[in-house]
Amino acid sequence: MRILLAPMEGLLDFRLRDLLTRVGGYDECVSEFIRVNDTLLPSHRFYRYVPELYENCRTKSGVPVKVQLLGSDINCMAENASKVASLGAYGIDINFGCPAPTVNRNRGGAALLKEPDLMFAIVKAVRSAVPSSIPVTAKMRLGYDSTEQALVCAKALEEGGAKEIVVHARTKTDGYKPPAYWDWIYKIGSTVRVPVVANGEIWTAEDAKRCQEVSGCRDIMIGRGAVANPSLALMIRGEKKENLSWDEVKIILHRYWQSLEADLEVKSRAGRIKQWLHYLSRQYPEAERDFEIVKRLTKIEDFTKYLESTVTFV
Repeated sequence: MRILLAPMEGLLDFRLRDLLTRVGGYDECVSEFIRVNDTLLPSHRFYRYVPELYENCRTKSGVPVKVQLLGSDINCMAENASKVASLGAYGIDINFGCPAPTVNRNRGGAALLKEPDLMFAIVKAVRSAVPSSIPVTAKMRLGYDSTEQALVCAKALEEGGAKEIVVHARTKTDGYKPPAYWDWIYKIGSTVRVPVVANGEIWTAEDAKRCQEVSGCRDIMIGRGAVANPSLALMIRGEKKENLSWDEVKIILHRYWQSLEADLEVKSRAGRIKQWLHYLSRQYPEAERDFEIVKRLTKIEDFTKYLESTVTFV
């Protein structure tokens, strides 16, 4: 079994990838998407999203990171894929699943699920532009507003040259509302010959097991579940029986807060801590309590004081 760590724009970035992979249990990460429009991006844009490129495209704990691209311009996607490959990318993933309206209005992410021929052309162009030693993969949803073309889209990705397909088992219209339709992943896996990775609504080790059974997939990707429970990957593997203690989680929260200091303003830093506490409250009553405390805080020193409180640092 492989466990992949998903990106979450505005939260699960390179900082949190570092912290979660230090906890352990992950085989691979995927970066937040890098938007490709009509130009060749400068190197610093790739390094900003994926600073792991400086370290053989691996987190500090040695977990490889694929660079994810999002866009609909065939030539620009190919050119930018070639550029990031030259910077040392471990792999390149193409986003056909983002449901954000601003992305979809600009013909990106899940909007392309309405155009399987274009999906094929993008993957084919990227695959042709990248050395064969660098894997090209793709992530898709079940469709835009229906599952009518789910199998067609998956075949387009396979025929374009995708080595692996991650399937988020909902349509764009479904957003993140439960349930996830894992049975559709099984249908896709039965249609294509490349490996399929199951994604969507995996919050516990029990969810992971049931997802594997229903989807027929050995490999899974987790995102929100990993943020809600930093030890989830280890628990899925059976290497850990219980959640981290709240004191252990607060140490990780404090380290994340410190990592944000270099390039984010206080308001944005505070917003990320609040967002993370919101997810943690699914597993930790203490997080719900602490969210009520921090949502009123506005000063940086008050956040720092909160994050250092009741924690013994080692």
